[in-house]
Amino acid sequence: QVVLVESGGGSVQAGGSLKLSCAASGYTNNPYCMAWFRQDPGKEREGVAAINTQYSTTYYDDSVKGRFTISQDNAEKTVYLQMNNLKPEDTAMYYCAAGIHHCGLANIFFSSWGQGTQVTVSS
Repeated sequence: QVVLVESGGGSVQAGGSLKLSCAASGYTNNPYCMAWFRQDPGKEREGVAAINTQYSTTYYDDSVKGRFTISQDNAEKTVYLQMNNLKPEDTAMYYCAAGIHHCGLANIFFSSWGQGTQVTVSS
């Protein structure tokens, strides 16, 4: 059973930065894809960034391109999300996800989810 544990959330002012971490454990083979999603109360969960763990191909939602960077440390089994120039609209619970067959920003690609870490950006 894959276990994902997120950390690094917090409160920042607009224009600030945060770096989220997702530590993965409990799997025999590396997940094919790791991703970050976010969700505001009352809204759909949306994909923010994803990375193909084999080829390091990355995917980003248009709203975060140029500001967020997803990266991985396979030795540490950890995925990161560096978030720069944060905006109030980035406020959400951020979730780490792992998938084994496909990669991208669709919820359906992912079968394992973390508990989430809150990011709050004030104006």
